[in-house]
Amino acid sequence: MKGNKTAVRTVLIFTLIMGIMTLMIMLSANAKQSNNTYITVDPTTMELVQLDEPAEGDPIAIVDTTLGEFRFVLYPQYSPNAVKNFTELAESGYYDGTYVFDSVSGAYSSAGAPNKDGSVNDQSHEAVKRELHENLWPFKGAICTMTTSVDRGVKEFLFGGGKYFNGSRFTIINTVEFDDQMKEDIREVSESKELGEAFIEKGGIPNFSQQMTVIGQTYEGLDVVEKLASLETSDSGSYSTPKEDIMINSVKIDKFSKNDQPSKD
Repeated sequence: MKGNKTAVRTVLIFTLIMGIMTLMIMLSANAKQSNNTYITVDPTTMELVQLDEPAEGDPIAIVDTTLGEFRFVLYPQYSPNAVKNFTELAESGYYDGTYVFDSVSGAYSSAGAPNKDGSVNDQSHEAVKRELHENLWPFKGAICTMTTSVDRGVKEFLFGGGKYFNGSRFTIINTVEFDDQMKEDIREVSESKELGEAFIEKGGIPNFSQQMTVIGQTYEGLDVVEKLASLETSDSGSYSTPKEDIMINSVKIDKFSKNDQPSKD
């Protein structure tokens, strides 16, 4: 059994690193199935808003962890239900004292679980329909809500598709390694030169493109994002669990102000 789990994890890591085909599909302007599995991405109308600095008054989240603080701008205009769910939980104090429960090969971490094993106690915030948008991508520093369940009939099970749901826990994207071959492949398949170059320059996980709801983009504290993704872990079967307890002390919802940024000193 343990050998099977190791094999599965190896395949997942390989797929994560070699995710060029997914990026190619997501960059296609062809119409997709009419569910929340796929969306139509039009390179001529796509706006890479995550490359922009937050504007005065934009909603933000300030996340204080045992490894430091990071801040991200929220995108309620693109992921309204997921942002509402996250904001309500944060303002209620739900995330205070929750765990960073997964840390994978420097690529990403996952957090916001009340239990160290990544499980939740209350299902009332775990069935938010997945929201995908052509303007949001898994660049380094992106904050994505985790998929909690999939509603599939026989047809969707056989041919793909279905309705995906997400919940309270969230994934913090760091990056896979972009070697010269991967950069060349991305440039070759990208219908949008801007998107391909954004992944190459900013980093991220192309294979996660249009697979999870993106609710925000880190603009302060990327060093903390890197640390959270590179923890010493043990394999729990479901997650790469940090050996040392790494906690979210608090999540504060606020509005962006240039006059209220942390000192660079």
